[in-house]
Amino acid sequence: MHQLTLAEIARGLADKSFSAEELTTTLLARIKSLDPQLNSFITVTEDLAMQQARAADARRAAGESGALLGAPIAHKDLFCTQGVRTSCASKMLDNFTAPYDATVVAKLAAAGMVTLGKTNMDEFAMGSANESSHYGAVKNPWNLEHVPGGSSGGSAAAVAARLTPVATGTDTGGSIRQPAALTSLTGLKPTYGRVSRWGMIAYASSLDQGGPMARSAEDCALLLQGMAGFDANDSTSIDEPVPDYSASLEASLQGLRIGIPKEYFGAGLDPRIAEQVQASIQELQKLGAVIKEISLPNMQHAIAAYYVIAPAEASSNLSRFDGVRFGYRCDNPKDLTDLYKRSRGEGFGVEVQRRIMVGAYALSAGYYDAYYLKAQKIRRLIKNDFMAAFEDVDLILGPTTPNLAWKLGAKGNDPVAAYLEDVYTITANLAGLPGLSMPAGFVDGLPVGVQLLAPYFQEARLLNVAHRYQQVTDWHTRAPNGF
Repeated sequence: MHQLTLAEIARGLADKSFSAEELTTTLLARIKSLDPQLNSFITVTEDLAMQQARAADARRAAGESGALLGAPIAHKDLFCTQGVRTSCASKMLDNFTAPYDATVVAKLAAAGMVTLGKTNMDEFAMGSANESSHYGAVKNPWNLEHVPGGSSGGSAAAVAARLTPVATGTDTGGSIRQPAALTSLTGLKPTYGRVSRWGMIAYASSLDQGGPMARSAEDCALLLQGMAGFDANDSTSIDEPVPDYSASLEASLQGLRIGIPKEYFGAGLDPRIAEQVQASIQELQKLGAVIKEISLPNMQHAIAAYYVIAPAEASSNLSRFDGVRFGYRCDNPKDLTDLYKRSRGEGFGVEVQRRIMVGAYALSAGYYDAYYLKAQKIRRLIKNDFMAAFEDVDLILGPTTPNLAWKLGAKGNDPVAAYLEDVYTITANLAGLPGLSMPAGFVDGLPVGVQLLAPYFQEARLLNVAHRYQQVTDWHTRAPNGF
């Protein structure tokens, strides 16, 4: 049962081939047996999962149906889950039990999904390798000596290792798409505002977006259907009708215009990844797509702009964690200043401290105009580049990452090298666009991902293209040895 996709699980539950309780029991046993190798879960919610599975079976027995009813899921550990530890993989929140459900968690629970647990991540979603977690690094199931990507690396590893059919992730600068690429998954970052951020502990509020991680585009479509929609609790949520994402999966690609930015194929891209990207372009051409070279001239400034804006917002968002109201509190503080200093110094890890300091500096008097304001102007130029490109093409395609998954610890002393791994993904967050990464091959046994970007609220088109590509390729069906 663990090899079944979400779509196959939905059909199996509907046909009564197995029950939600049987499926949940199987997956919980796999997590107990295999996750010690991966470290992909922070908390396994066995009692909650069995309770939800039995409730889902009872709902089906009463005549209720639904693609998600009784299907298992794991949540990235920054989605608040009532009565369950929600840690953001940080010592700061190691003792925090959420008093309410995030909107995403509530919507999927209402649809009948079964929560297996909370997945490991980079601390406060800050990282590209899932090595900054207070609970230790996550391993890539394709090669346990390599990183799974970050910050949603725990979700990615758990889905790739068949411990759960689907998982939630969040994407601030590529944190769904990049680990999806490095673990051979399909990962979708929706348009900013499409999925509620209420109850999703913030890193950078103007960039964060929750989304689905699964093995196929078909599964992502089913999960996004349950996640998307307007939420009055979230001031950044957009009241836009949610289409049936599964309805257009089979649509023809004949005449679809796909743009290939020339800036994507510079010196920083591993030529072996470039070969896999070119092979995927050829497959899409066979399906009827028309390929066109385009330019995104301001992409070269994206890394610099992102690593001013995101830390600036992080320094503001994380100021609430001060040892006073909730979370970690240092022992025996001498006074209020000592309480603040030691609680934050002891509670936050090195990468989080680094980004808070960079952000506070960029927002400080005398530097705001020179750094933060300029970065926001560059952000607008990047958005304008995309708007101009989408007048000529329907989608944009390129590599998801410049390199293959690297070895654990390889970039630990060089944070800038890790930041550069997001060079192709961060522009979508800066512009608020939807983006998807899909499996496109392997190099030396490690997965390669191809990224698709679309105009606002065109998630259905992304899923359509990925699904049609997955009908003529089998990269997304392959499983890592031992899992």
